[in-house]
Amino acid sequence: MLPDIVSLALFARVAEMRSITKAAEASHIALAAASRRMAQLESQLGVRLLDRTARGAELTPAGRAALYHARHVLSQIEQMRAELSEYAKGRKGHVRIQASASATAQFLPPDLAAFSESFPQVAFALEERPSGEIVQALREGATDVGVVMEGTPMEGLERFDYRIDHLVAVVPRTHTLRGRRVSFSELLDYDFVGLDNATAISRLLTDQAAVAGKPLRLRMQVKSFAPLCKMVEAGLGIGVLPDDAARTFVSAMKLRLIRLSDPWAKRRMYVCVRDYATLPPLARRLVDHLTAPGR
Repeated sequence: MLPDIVSLALFARVAEMRSITKAAEASHIALAAASRRMAQLESQLGVRLLDRTARGAELTPAGRAALYHARHVLSQIEQMRAELSEYAKGRKGHVRIQASASATAQFLPPDLAAFSESFPQVAFALEERPSGEIVQALREGATDVGVVMEGTPMEGLERFDYRIDHLVAVVPRTHTLRGRRVSFSELLDYDFVGLDNATAISRLLTDQAAVAGKPLRLRMQVKSFAPLCKMVEAGLGIGVLPDDAARTFVSAMKLRLIRLSDPWAKRRMYVCVRDYATLPPLARRLVDHLTAPGR
């Protein structure tokens, strides 16, 4: 058996006071129980730690070596207690987040930065995932918080309003399409550069093309927003992206943005959790921060 923490603490006190009797009194342990603990500790370690004399207890050479390690172990235990108390108070911790590409490219960075100002010791594990995968991860307990696009089945989860974004057409600066707004059905006369089929935007465009009764002429598909914009700039097609995300590329590329006039182009995002009441304290605080009125 390994030494227990109580016995190690008692041993350190005996070494400090040079007396089992005084250490027992200070530790509120009966003298007989303290003596048994010291004998058991010596038996577990296989060495004699104390020389018992009429004047008290003196450390043996092995006892001095054991005292060094005991104090180190006890110090680590105290550090653990102090750190865990911060977790219990909700001041320190580790929050796992999975979010859609639209959320990570637009709203989450400043929102997480603002949260970190109040809780500078929090650590985030942020993964960008399609909304369907995020829902599955929440159900399996693989993440604490998810940011999911509307239209994703969320049965069995708790959801809270987060943000609203607007989809825009991304076109080369010299493209023949003009005006500040355009309907999606007008875009279907052109070739598209699309995102991966698993993304919410890709599924939405496919569905709306079917509603319009026109094919979605996908010339190519890419994994993320930046490659899509580069392909559009190169003239390989037009694309559809969230407004705020697309604007980060406009100044550096020869692109224009045209807002979609269709009602479905205004999309809601939700913060989702499996069970708000059982979340770790910091995860609950993060949910409250992200979903605060007026955000």
